[in-house]
Amino acid sequence: MQLAALERQIFDFLGYQWAPILANFLHIIVVILGLFGTIQYRPRYIMVYAFWTALWVTWNVFIICFYLEVGGLSKESDLLTFNISVHHSWWSEHGPGCVRREMPAAYVKSLDGHSYISVMGCIIDYQYIEVIHSSSQILLAVSMALNDCNTLGYLHIAFCC
Repeated sequence: MQLAALERQIFDFLGYQWAPILANFLHIIVVILGLFGTIQYRPRYIMVYAFWTALWVTWNVFIICFYLEVGGLSKESDLLTFNISVHHSWWSEHGPGCVRREMPAAYVKSLDGHSYISVMGCIIDYQYIEVIHSSSQILLAVSMALNDCNTLGYLHIAFCC
């Protein structure tokens, strides 16, 4: 679980997507707290983790809807970067099989060095990679939550009987 969150955090950093970076950072902290609560049999920590899991699943459903453009959402918007940059998913230029070509803007001299990027030949489109990432996060979160509920059940039996 922790490894999957770190992997996702790295790719969000590469794409400068600030909203997912913050969500992943919070997720890593709460996963550590949840693991500690499970190992130490701390029901309050497990309850915090269970509440966070509901939020995390909701966030990942939003990411799936965002990249599949459900309900008026557009994957081309700057929503995930808080409208402070023009970056998009790292996978949009570096997906499996993608051939990336940079064409410098000949008529525009700027200090930031923007160039037009052409991407061709991708085996799978980047939005589907993002959907796969979010789907796997949902599956991991639900499986961990079920494990924690099982632990809470054992705690309830141990303290009530």
